Amino acid sequence: MVRKTKENAELTRQRIIDAARTVFLARGVSRSTLEHIASQAEVTRGAVYWHFKNKTELFHAIRDKVVLPLIDRMDDTLTLEGSEDPLTQIENSLCDTINELNENIEMRQIYEIMMIKCEYVDEFATVLQQILNNCANITEKIQLAYERAQTQNLLANAYTPHALALDTHLFFSGLLHMWVKDFDGSRFRFQATDLIKSHINLRRK
Repeated sequence: MVRKTKENAELTRQRIIDAARTVFLARGVSRSTLEHIASQAEVTRGAVYWHFKNKTELFHAIRDKVVLPLIDRMDDTLTLEGSEDPLTQIENSLCDTINELNENIEMRQIYEIMMIKCEYVDEFATVLQQILNNCANITEKIQLAYERAQTQNLLANAYTPHALALDTHLFFSGLLHMWVKDFDGSRFRFQATDLIKSHINLRRK
């Protein structure tokens, strides 16, 4: 009985998260309320408050669905020795994200919410700080791969692994923003992986 109750609670929580994604995408985060989300999820407002104390906490739950797997995937591809050289590991890691965006509509919607449907002011100012912290975390993982590439004498220039990692992260962040905004796919989406490969090839000897 207890197990069934926990399962039902988790299902309700997931319905609320899915409803919030739909509402945020349609209305924008600032113009969405917990009442809107409760209505979309077909639950009471009290049920929403049972799982999430406010809209910011709900936004975090949505964001974690893409950010945490991204960081885990980078752990798998960038921080470990593998059969591929470190520059190829960086390239594959970035291309994997683009490929998943192409194939996963939920992921695309969450990136759209984060990048063009949310104003990071007032209670969401703390969310922006956490995004910056995650960016630093990702840059560190990319730097580890560049450090291995430097040790293997694969780099074509004298820039430090830190500088190269920061440049790659800023390049990819900008590409993601433009990818998300390119709704008809006529400008960036169709050539995103080629741009990534060119970016990495500029670093090779």
